[in-house]
Amino acid sequence: MLLKIYDDNPSEKQINEVVGILKNGGLVIIPTDSVYSIACDMNSRKAVETLARLKGIKLKDADFSFIFGELSCVADYTKPMSNSIFKIIKKNLPGPFTFILNANNNIPNFFRKSKKTIGVRIPDNNIVREIVRLSGYPILTTSVHADDEVREYMTDPSLIHEKYINTVEAVIDGGYGKIEASTVVDCTKGEIEIIRHGVEELKV
Repeated sequence: MLLKIYDDNPSEKQINEVVGILKNGGLVIIPTDSVYSIACDMNSRKAVETLARLKGIKLKDADFSFIFGELSCVADYTKPMSNSIFKIIKKNLPGPFTFILNANNNIPNFFRKSKKTIGVRIPDNNIVREIVRLSGYPILTTSVHADDEVREYMTDPSLIHEKYINTVEAVIDGGYGKIEASTVVDCTKGEIEIIRHGVEELKV
């Protein structure tokens, strides 16, 4: 299913349809403010394992991003951070950044033994933030690549739909995606370290 949803005015009916798919354990490809991503319900072990298989990795090795709707919810899943780190995060989110933070025990229990950190995203995209808002908790995502051997990203939602039509329950057409992924910033050691330069430079 290919769903056309407009970022400036997402249809609540369509968003609820997407949320229903996710809560039933399905996978959905979503737009962000950088590249398209495959999303699943973070509380569905079966869906998360399917996502890991798609990436060709074991669940314990997965570095999926948790997408939040707003900054106030991040503290529910992470350990306390310094004021300086918080100010940098607040200055850059919503935006195309992934902040790696120390996780607390509220992350799903099947992650706890292997996952001490989480990647936190709040994209500047109304579609995905509405999905999170109506879900009631973060969703888990990983980027869509054009080819497993080549680190390129697919940008055309109709082509993404063609490739993944038998893999995911829905693809959201939110317009063309970007060709660069988010900037990744490690905040787990009390100071920031840029792990990957992406579509935008970090404001400090």
